[in-house]
Amino acid sequence: MKGSIAILAGGGPAPGINSVISSVSKVFLKDGYRVIGLHQGYKTLFTDQPDIVDIDFALADKIHNQGGSALVMSRHKPKDQDFNTSFFIDNNVKLLVTIGGDDTASTANRISKFLAANNVNIQNIHVPKTIDNDLPLPDGIPTFGYQSAKQEGVRLATTVYEDARTSGNWFVVSAMGREAGHLAFGIGAACHYPMIIIPEMFNKVEVTFDRILRLIVSAMIKRKLLGIDYGVAIISEGVFHFMTDEEIKSTNISFTYDDHGHPELGNVSKAHIFNLLLQQHIKQLKLDVKSRPVELGYELRCVQPIAFDMLYCALMGIGVKHLFDQGLTSCMVVSGHTGDISPLYLKDVEDEHGKVKPRLVNMESQKSKMVFNESLQYIEPNDYEAAKKYIPDPENYDFRKILNWE
Repeated sequence: MKGSIAILAGGGPAPGINSVISSVSKVFLKDGYRVIGLHQGYKTLFTDQPDIVDIDFALADKIHNQGGSALVMSRHKPKDQDFNTSFFIDNNVKLLVTIGGDDTASTANRISKFLAANNVNIQNIHVPKTIDNDLPLPDGIPTFGYQSAKQEGVRLATTVYEDARTSGNWFVVSAMGREAGHLAFGIGAACHYPMIIIPEMFNKVEVTFDRILRLIVSAMIKRKLLGIDYGVAIISEGVFHFMTDEEIKSTNISFTYDDHGHPELGNVSKAHIFNLLLQQHIKQLKLDVKSRPVELGYELRCVQPIAFDMLYCALMGIGVKHLFDQGLTSCMVVSGHTGDISPLYLKDVEDEHGKVKPRLVNMESQKSKMVFNESLQYIEPNDYEAAKKYIPDPENYDFRKILNWE
């Protein structure tokens, strides 16, 4: 036995985690290593009884195409004073493989530095995971799980659009996305939704509920002018990240609050908030439009990975072994457009505070411009006169004026 490798998954689920665990395990088992799976992320790693499972070939082979994670996940982030060397020494660990976002990777980096300072040298290699697609990988390379989550999101969003047509209603869909709007943009563009709202589009104005509501109403009116009384607007929950607490509290919606006095947004449906405020706005305008909320979030995280992610994750899992054999550490594994494996070092994507900057939707890309300028439906100056049939001030609902894009 050459020693052990340890694998853990942090943060929230994403399709393809099991494909990574499976591939990493198989290549290291083949080379004579013991593979230890850590349940609950970092939560029990430094306790007297780490929650572990030995991964053999049969288990690895069984899980490779399954959704979810065979290793129970956790968002637990240990403090420096929690660190000790016991687990790594007792199990002769040579490599810590982490699957997660920037927090999971940064914690692994801290742990490896602590171990080195205590004469325990291990490598740590990170596999970047998030359905938000917001980690700073090379241009055009998605984070694993994004494509599968988008596929399931499109399946559900297509059904919602058909419901809108069938019932003559509007739906307000909220899609996951901590800071970036990739998921909402990808789903909305694929489904030809008449309105897509993501935080990146507010690049010249503040993000406010008033602007969001006027953008939705702009699409509603434009659709009426086209003779269509139904539709769907999709909004990235990331817009909340750029709002002030005062803006959020101004909704008069009942929130619970954390120890710092911030609204706990994870306890409420974002779609419900948007739809409730939209209904109030519509009633003030005396528009005859019904709307209903739909949340796209947890439904997307544990679906079976599509072929893209199954292969992509397998390549990254095998790639971990390639980087390990080269002696590399404190890096993320990247599988490029051709499948070639390369390292991406955390120090190269961190800001001055050690925080990994999120990758946002590029509003200057041709793809973004085509979708926002050609695919969406909204009020423009040549619609003003006809729109007065429904609202007294169409200019106030002009898409580009709302965003100050002129």
